[in-house]
Amino acid sequence: PAGTRLLAFDVRGHGQTAPVGDPDGLSFHTFGDDLAAFLDHMQAPQAIIGGISMGAALALHFATRWPERVTGLVLSRPAWLEAPCPFNVRVFSLISSLLQRCGPTHGLEEFQQSEIYLETRAQWPDVADSLAQQFLKPGVEESAVKLERIIRDTPHPDRQAWSRIRVPTLILGNQLDPIHPFEYAEELSHVIPGAEFAEITPKSVSVERHGADVQRALDGFLRRRFPSPS
Repeated sequence: PAGTRLLAFDVRGHGQTAPVGDPDGLSFHTFGDDLAAFLDHMQAPQAIIGGISMGAALALHFATRWPERVTGLVLSRPAWLEAPCPFNVRVFSLISSLLQRCGPTHGLEEFQQSEIYLETRAQWPDVADSLAQQFLKPGVEESAVKLERIIRDTPHPDRQAWSRIRVPTLILGNQLDPIHPFEYAEELSHVIPGAEFAEITPKSVSVERHGADVQRALDGFLRRRFPSPS
């Protein structure tokens, strides 16, 4: 909405942040440090912190470590609770292993013959296609280690920390997505006090409706909970 300043950064090992660097730095703890440094650099002592998938986990992690810097929280399609998602550990560890052992081309061939790929293809074909795309990303051989490192990490091992969050919170979840279980979004909305929950259209149903749902929910949340001064 008008009057809202949007700041975004690429987590190390993602987007245009390259090289990957020390694999030991691929953790939510380090990402949290990076985000705090980024906000310092942008002279933003406080902000509404939000993200999608891994970004949602980072936002949750940040809110538990620096609550005084968080004025609001947006968690879209969370993929972690207090422990890693078993499906994600299984599939992304396999992808990481195949990339490092076989390279993108042969790794993709083996992945598409694996049991988990065939199971996913049968239930969620769009998710299977998305997973296969991991093998086609530029520089994927160098960054493959991030898939296994991050997917086994956790934003916070104690859900009691979530119950101490005291800022306006919006949580978005969708069905038909084993990487971002709908139940995870529901669970977070139950534990974080006063959290608002909105179900959004799965991308597999309609990418356009998905985007419109996200925008509508986010716009309403920001206008309602953070109205611009008149």
